[in-house]
This record gives sequence, structure tokens and C-alpha cells, in this order.
Amino acid sequence: MTEIFSGTMAEMDLIERHILMLKVTRENQPVGIIRLSELTGLPKHKVRYSLRLLEKDGLIVATQEGATVSDKYDEFMADLSKRLDEIISRVDAMREKIAKS
Repeated sequence: MTEIFSGTMAEMDLIERHILMLKVTRENQPVGIIRLSELTGLPKHKVRYSLRLLEKDGLIVATQEGATVSDKYDEFMADLSKRLDEIISRVDAMREKIAKS
């Protein structure tokens, strides 16, 4: 893969990890970093980083018992689904342009 797409793929990996963290947190809340690491197979430093960003965006709430998802979870996931559909449409349009060249 060329250098042009390396940032895109890294960003997609990060988004995928954040989605995983949200889903696993919701299914196991309240849940701590060590348990999230065990459940996801991700190192603790990556779990901590994702939780920090998700908390900053108001999607995760830190409590004494562990992380929980906020009331923004459902709206965020619905919006994310729409955005992913838009991305798929754009990728399909790019594929068509490539095929025509």
C-alpha cells in the first residue's frame, strides 16, 4: 500500500478500536481497564487511551466502579451507521471512476 493511504488505514483502525471499546463497555458496565483489556485482547495502554478520548467526547462516563456508556451512546451509534453508509457510497463512486479509466 502506498504512503497516501497509510494514515487512512491507521485512522480506521483507531475508529474500529473505539467502537469495540464502546460495545464491550456497554455489555459489561461498569467495567475497569484491566477487565476491558482482557475482554478485548487489547493492551491496557490502548484501552486507557480509547477510554480517555471517548470520555472527552461524552460517550463514556468514568465511575468508581468502572467505565459506563453515557446516554449519548444510542444516538452516536445511529449517527456512526449513517456516516459509514456515506463512506461506502463515496468508496463505491471512486471504484466506478477507477473502473472507467
